[in-house]
Amino acid sequence: MKSTSSKITLIAMLAVVFMSTIGCQQATSQQHESIVPDPGIVSWSLRNQFAEDVPGTLDMLKEIGITKIEFSSLFGLTAAELRQLLDERGMVAVSFGVSYDGIINDLEQIANDATTLGAKIVRVANIPRDGMFTLELAREAVGHFNNAGRFLRNYDIQFCYHNHGFEFVPHEDGTLFDYIVQNTNPDYVSFEMDVMWVVHPGHDPVELLQRYPERFRLMHLRDLKKGVVGDLTGGTPIENDVILGTGQVDFPSVLRAAMDTNIEYFFIEDGHPDVVARLPESRAYILSITAE
Repeated sequence: MKSTSSKITLIAMLAVVFMSTIGCQQATSQQHESIVPDPGIVSWSLRNQFAEDVPGTLDMLKEIGITKIEFSSLFGLTAAELRQLLDERGMVAVSFGVSYDGIINDLEQIANDATTLGAKIVRVANIPRDGMFTLELAREAVGHFNNAGRFLRNYDIQFCYHNHGFEFVPHEDGTLFDYIVQNTNPDYVSFEMDVMWVVHPGHDPVELLQRYPERFRLMHLRDLKKGVVGDLTGGTPIENDVILGTGQVDFPSVLRAAMDTNIEYFFIEDGHPDVVARLPESRAYILSITAE
């Protein structure tokens, strides 16, 4: 763990940017109501900070008003230890990200950890593959997702799959992502839309939301640098992550469409090394988007 002085330094890194954006945000909120609930954050965005100082990173997030977190790791703690840190700060773990292998081989431990954290959603964000995603891999994933969702339902936990771009390989009249959605049981399997990983392979998040309004439960708010041409690899350098609203994603249209779906929670994701300084501006931008 970092020392107290290091923790203060972490918070101080954010202070200047936060104070420069909060006035604009408050002025906006006085005139209009944001279209979405106050967004949370994906722990992966602050993976380096969490790896060094979990309590200090939680304090930093609380300082700027973020209290909902989607954890993708326990960062060396037990689920009970992490839950205690959250409870002490009035923060919540909304969902718990786990590995594809985990839902095949370790479902009971996953269910127990999620329950201890208080997370009502477990999600997977990748399907292992060697090269292009195939129909065979999609079929296998459908079986694993249905099985995991059925098992987790016994713990009152919803299973979600997070798209990662590579699933949009053309298939019949749609894509392999369509195949996964259409062949998973909606009683057991829901989805988390990562808007950047819809835009990167050349698709429209609004159209996808309108096609499956009842299947999405969560959304990752992530933007892609202008001029970047995507593909079906499911990968792009983290330097292509930009402050929300400055890239290729049309967030006003996406969020307005999301209001007509089953999406309950929105999480900021930013893999860029300067995420600590950028986070307040991204949050303020999302909160500035209204129904008008």
